[in-house]
Amino acid sequence: MALRSGWLQPTGQTRATTRLTAIGATTPVNPVASRSGVLPGSPNGTYRVSGFSLTSIGPMTANLSYGRAVVQGSNGQGAYPVWLDADMPLTFADGDPLNPRIDLVLLRVYDAESDGQTRSEATVEIIQGQPKAAPEPPPAPGTSLTLFHVRVPAGASAGAGGIPWATALTDLRTTTVGVGGILPVYNNATVPGSYPGQYQDNNNARQLQRWDGAAWISYPKDIGGVAPTGTLSAGSYTGQYRDNSGVLQRWNGTAFVNYQPPVEVESATTGATALPNWTLVAFEARRNKAGLCTMNVTVTRTSRIDVDSAGNLADEPLCTLPAGWRPAISVETSACDGYGSGGANVTTSGQISLRTWDYPGALVPGRHIRVSATYILP
Repeated sequence: MALRSGWLQPTGQTRATTRLTAIGATTPVNPVASRSGVLPGSPNGTYRVSGFSLTSIGPMTANLSYGRAVVQGSNGQGAYPVWLDADMPLTFADGDPLNPRIDLVLLRVYDAESDGQTRSEATVEIIQGQPKAAPEPPPAPGTSLTLFHVRVPAGASAGAGGIPWATALTDLRTTTVGVGGILPVYNNATVPGSYPGQYQDNNNARQLQRWDGAAWISYPKDIGGVAPTGTLSAGSYTGQYRDNSGVLQRWNGTAFVNYQPPVEVESATTGATALPNWTLVAFEARRNKAGLCTMNVTVTRTSRIDVDSAGNLADEPLCTLPAGWRPAISVETSACDGYGSGGANVTTSGQISLRTWDYPGALVPGRHIRVSATYILP
């Protein structure tokens, strides 16, 4: 097994190393430098990051899993792609007799051309911390990527119980992806973005976030893109929605207001037919998706009818409404011609009949009788 880095050694760059370290994962931090980090991914897509994970295999020994990463040097050095080709066992030194310590597990790149040392290689290293009653991790060297802190208790050894692996590890791996890709957050949720319009998937917060130049702005989450109750006090952009305890609200730029969907309506101006002795002058109607309909119809008489002295008027059929625009139940409504007025009936079959008229009065040819009604459709 070996940790390899592409284009680092003065000689010996193999074709396999070139292929496997050509990872294309360079999330920028400035125009010439990239973010150090581990490439995300795991077998079957089960975990966000499985590369360079650390798993106990003995009291003082743990297994570092294979993976790929980028280690950024100085701006002038550039980024080093590295590849661990197989799992690597790491053995930690016994604990101090009196005090605990914190060790670093990291990837480190030596480059004789840049750091003045005599080595040109990539390595996995354990850097021991100083034993103290309140131990602190040692500083990481340059051109390295810290993977884990490992707390080694006082007196720890293979014969004395070893390292309590369940509580000793602090996972410090961070992720990196190719420029333009959505970064899967792993221990780096608060790292500033590189450019406005960069995206990250904040798994802990279950949010897709966009860097706006100053902060990571969360987009709607969970319920079909609508923010759940209690998760947003202010919107991120005009048109954002939230569920406010069962009430859908929309951010208008300054406040969340209850959402009123636009009323979808249909209109008609044709389809009504005049009945004998009447001429249709105009018809118009509007209905919404809920079945509420408003109708206006105008007709004129072809011959005169006088109201008798008792004020009676035999029901006088005027016209018939088109199918789809007829009421669910018969409706009583009003009618007028500017000279007199009366009552009309609209039946479920669509027939409009004049039932009463003012006395003394008459239905005179040339006068426009208008009938209006609002009702529920079937």
